[in-house]
Amino acid sequence: MSELRHNIATGDWVIFSTARARRPHDFAQAKKEIKAIPEHKADCPFCPGNEKMAGTELFRIGDEGSWRVRSVPNRFPALSPDENIARKSDGFYTSMGGFGHHEVIIESPRHNTCIALMNNEEAEDIIRAYVNRYAVLHKIPGIENVTLFKNHGPMAGCSLEHPHSQVVAGPITPPHLRNRIAQAVNYFEMTGTCVYCKMIEKELEADTRVLLDTGKFISFLPFAGILPFTVWIIPRRHLSSFADMEESEIKDLAYILKYTLEKLYYGLSDPDFNLTIRSISALAENAKFFHWYMSIIPRLSEPGGFEMGTAMAINTAMPEASAEFLRRVKCGV
Repeated sequence: MSELRHNIATGDWVIFSTARARRPHDFAQAKKEIKAIPEHKADCPFCPGNEKMAGTELFRIGDEGSWRVRSVPNRFPALSPDENIARKSDGFYTSMGGFGHHEVIIESPRHNTCIALMNNEEAEDIIRAYVNRYAVLHKIPGIENVTLFKNHGPMAGCSLEHPHSQVVAGPITPPHLRNRIAQAVNYFEMTGTCVYCKMIEKELEADTRVLLDTGKFISFLPFAGILPFTVWIIPRRHLSSFADMEESEIKDLAYILKYTLEKLYYGLSDPDFNLTIRSISALAENAKFFHWYMSIIPRLSEPGGFEMGTAMAINTAMPEASAEFLRRVKCGV
């Protein structure tokens, strides 16, 4: 038998195929061959001593000679501030210059680490850098959306070994976010309630998909996650913009993010994953209908023809069983 589940916040329908279902531990990869990754590489543009190779520094946490986190321009940007923002149309097709900003956030001076293996203070610095770049880029005229994301591992699209995240600021709101905003507006108009606040309430009530509740954030596997072991991290306080966090929430987010990534690291043998922050503009007033969240999607399977042809996912792991598996994972072993 199979089950279709609807994600009320995104509008997605997901097929959970029990005929193809796999036990959670079946997703754990064979232990990766341990290769000696040095803490510093002479030819890595993100390693200390090679700062000039990475380009003009845009933001830094740390001292002049001992930085902890840095932000620099992407050497191969998807968007550029030098492009013209004006739209052109032939009466049918519309185009515009690739205006925007594309930065790389270098998460650590150490070449051979990752967030799952960092201490809490190091993770906090990364979140502070995220918040700074998100807020600063939203203030640039012409910028409508800022997307913060992290690709971990080659299956997730990561081409550089040194731990880093990226931020892209552009002149349009991406369709995925527009759809989520529309879903949230519709739910708010019908109920007078934020759909994400209601989801938090329902997840805490069910307590079958929650990984951790810190009092300020929860980490959970969504009822209708699109891929196996999809995890969301969301603030319990209603916040529509990622930039509106208080210092105590920054610390809490760093803690729960590190905890979640540790569970995935040890439980699934350091899987490749994509991390994205879904948030409305840092300049917008606190919207009652939208609630920012972080999505982490391990790349444990590849989409096939059905998924590409229908934009519907087939998930072969029930989130309740996956959450129970991750809760039992012992970290640091």
